[in-house]
Amino acid sequence: MWSIFRKEFLELRQNPRIFGIVIIAPILQLAVLGYAANLDVKNVPVVFADGSRTAQSRTLIARFEGSPYFRVLDTVTTVQEIDPYIERGDAWLAIAIPPDYEQRIAEGGTAHLQLVVDGSDANSTTTALGYASNLVAAHSEEILAARGTGAPAGGIDARIRVWFNPQLISRDFFIPGVLALLLLVVTANLSSMAIVREREVGTYEQLSVTPLTRWGLIGGKLLPYGLIGMIDVFLVIAVAVLWFEIPLRGSLLLLIAMCGVYLLATLSLGLLVSTMSQTQQQAMMTTIFLFLMPMIYLSGFIFPIENMPYVIQLVTYLIPLRYFLVIVRGIFLKGVGMEVLWPQAAALAGWGVIVLSLAVMRSRKRLA
Repeated sequence: MWSIFRKEFLELRQNPRIFGIVIIAPILQLAVLGYAANLDVKNVPVVFADGSRTAQSRTLIARFEGSPYFRVLDTVTTVQEIDPYIERGDAWLAIAIPPDYEQRIAEGGTAHLQLVVDGSDANSTTTALGYASNLVAAHSEEILAARGTGAPAGGIDARIRVWFNPQLISRDFFIPGVLALLLLVVTANLSSMAIVREREVGTYEQLSVTPLTRWGLIGGKLLPYGLIGMIDVFLVIAVAVLWFEIPLRGSLLLLIAMCGVYLLATLSLGLLVSTMSQTQQQAMMTTIFLFLMPMIYLSGFIFPIENMPYVIQLVTYLIPLRYFLVIVRGIFLKGVGMEVLWPQAAALAGWGVIVLSLAVMRSRKRLA
């Protein structure tokens, strides 16, 4: 037993890449994810439709600007102008101030506000809605206190309207994300062992003397896993819609097409790992520790990106899962199309093409 024990450590010492994966990678992940893993809801993006444009409405907006829990994106005039902010996911909350807002307060009546919230992320939305309701209630109490005793009761009445997920069911938010997560884990792991398996079994030498081009070799390696990924897409969509009754409000064809683009990115990532690895074990560990785990935590699947430090938020733009989560949730819950999702689709396609090109350049039709 001692001899086998010593042998294993000697082999690990001869493979510094595995040492780096099992020792250094967890430390780096803890340092990064320690900032990203935050369920507190802060910096909630909010947009105002200020139809009043008076001192009273500006006072209310200023209270939100001064709160650490909100970040005012913009102030528009009409309610119709807030729709794009909510549909694109730029704003979680929109507050509509009516034209007679200041007049009602001055007359001692009740001023009505409409709070429109994006219910896609039920957990974060519920917390943000609670913050907003408390802030409006505190402002209303200040108005009533300023009137003094004997003044008519009124204040501010906040009327809440939840879009896309009216019952705030968290399952509707997470299950579309599970589709993205499953495709990433399955296809990236499978393709990460495509080239390195050939090296281990000794068939890579045989492939090197065939008339195959690099693109032919890469295509032959990726297409089977892409087919497996598309089968998983249909299975997961069927289970989500038929079993869990998740509403599919958008186009099924668009969803399938975007899944194809996403598969290009995940398969290319796995293939790139395969060209950098010497063994299947090393390829799998590299995929899991250096790519899959950081992507899961930094993509917004679990923790809202808006809560992360600014530097970490910049890193999330390098993660394809971030873009696909916006796409799949937008199609499932919001029913939006390419006119809204094209920035995410373009970023995802560009990411896949760049990584695939890197994988092709690293591959060789000769023995490494």
